[in-house]
Amino acid sequence: MLLPHGTVFAIVDGENFELYRNSGMETSPKLAAMDVPDLNGTNYSAGAKDHDKISRFQTGAPKDKIGKLEEAAHVTAVAEWLNGEVLAHRIDKLVIVADPRSLGEMRRHYHKQLENVLLGEVPKTMTGRPTEDIVQMLHA
Repeated sequence: MLLPHGTVFAIVDGENFELYRNSGMETSPKLAAMDVPDLNGTNYSAGAKDHDKISRFQTGAPKDKIGKLEEAAHVTAVAEWLNGEVLAHRIDKLVIVADPRSLGEMRRHYHKQLENVLLGEVPKTMTGRPTEDIVQMLHA
């Protein structure tokens, strides 16, 4: 995958969000960390009915159900933030690297403009990894 200068990389999983920009050349990318916004994952649209039940009966709710809803809300917040950045013309080239579940949830929320600037998606968990590993994985 070619990684043009200025491309933004969103590295996402159900709990974490990292942002990088390619400050190097297309042939020898160098990922520079960007500030990550403080996102409020309150969009439980992926399971609104279940979330209402869980909120009312918190003590009896299965922890895995709560966790899945929180993860879906987190990645939805990331997708919405990315949509806003694309619409504001602050991101014009984007690559998203996310675990398969998160990537699937994010796709449900992509704006058409985000789809137009999306250079690629990688269904893999890469949060917390060194930038060299991310670049190597993208070139593989």
